[in-house]
Amino acid sequence: MSLESEVDLPGGAVLPGALPESLRAELIAFRRDLHMHPELGHQEFRTTAAIKERLEQAGLRPRVLSGGTGLICDIGADREAGTDSAMLAMRADIDGLPIPDMKADCPYRSTVPDRAHACGHDVHTTVVLGAGLVLAELQRQGLLPRPVRLIFQPAEEVLPGGAADAIEDGALDGVGRIIAVHCDPRVDAGRIGLREGAITSACDRLEIALDGPGGHTARPHLTTDLVTAAARVVTDVPALVARRFDSRSGLAVTWGRVESGHAPNVIPQHAELSGTVRCLDLHAWRQAPDVVVAAIDEVANLHRAKSEITYVRGVPPVVNEVGVTELLRDAMIARRGVESVEGTEQSLGGEDFSWYLEHVPGAMARLGVRTPGERTVRDLHQGDFDVDERAITVGVELFTAAALLDALR
Repeated sequence: MSLESEVDLPGGAVLPGALPESLRAELIAFRRDLHMHPELGHQEFRTTAAIKERLEQAGLRPRVLSGGTGLICDIGADREAGTDSAMLAMRADIDGLPIPDMKADCPYRSTVPDRAHACGHDVHTTVVLGAGLVLAELQRQGLLPRPVRLIFQPAEEVLPGGAADAIEDGALDGVGRIIAVHCDPRVDAGRIGLREGAITSACDRLEIALDGPGGHTARPHLTTDLVTAAARVVTDVPALVARRFDSRSGLAVTWGRVESGHAPNVIPQHAELSGTVRCLDLHAWRQAPDVVVAAIDEVANLHRAKSEITYVRGVPPVVNEVGVTELLRDAMIARRGVESVEGTEQSLGGEDFSWYLEHVPGAMARLGVRTPGERTVRDLHQGDFDVDERAITVGVELFTAAALLDALR
């Protein structure tokens, strides 16, 4: 399938589907520079500075968020006069992951020990930057029919996500709709995956401490047997919770850590458990804290253990609004034809783009990053993750077409 095309757009403009070679090469170089210098959430100072400098070179006026990382930038909006129509926002996340880059013989592998852009945020950032540069040029030509906002958000990987901070800092002020992409190594470059409704899942974190008087294993009746209590929490709580929600909600409690005791003949006084709560359904996710905490307390009390529960709210599911999903579908079809859009399943992963959708309608597309014909899938959050960089052009095409088609709705 060709990755080249042109399309006639509203207002008589012809926006090349194939970016000018100079800009295409610049965006690839920009992405590779980010890939070599990944920064963790709320530490993305170099990344923020690089984005800001390039936007200012294009004559734009980006504003760094109050936390010092991340920024927003309006195109075609008069900040003093305001605008009569709500803007379309394009969101990118800019942080990396605390894992080593394991790619061999890669000239742009991470230069920072134990840090990597292994989730594609460098691609997301470059796509939104590239779209912004193209739309800024259209604005100079008088061909941008409606203002657009670029959002470069920090700390997506840090629960409950930097989106909430960006929203508090005014990222959605004047915004009516919002779009985003997420790299998908299961989809070929040149294609996107779309789904109406929930496209990701909710994810929360549990931390539990159990306490009680310990003692000798010869006299468990005189103690609170915390090892048994912890074991019952591990097995009984997921079963209880599963019976208190509609099974179609997909709500599941899964444990990742259990610790208690130091000697075979000593009943300990303390036990700790950690796990996650994942959920496919937004309504069930909103009920989850009360139901899960009640189930833990029931089991702990049955075994005379005192429980201290820390329920860390993560993110709700990303629920794609029908109209904005159709906007992305129409934009991609206009660029590359109906065969360039495929359906996608709901992921069990979490994404803090969902916080924006608590305020305005929006949608996220899966951006194909697998080289067509490649059999190996370099999965997300793995040290060898990489992308077919033609996906950057596809993402820019998608967003610029969406911005222009949005004015017709």
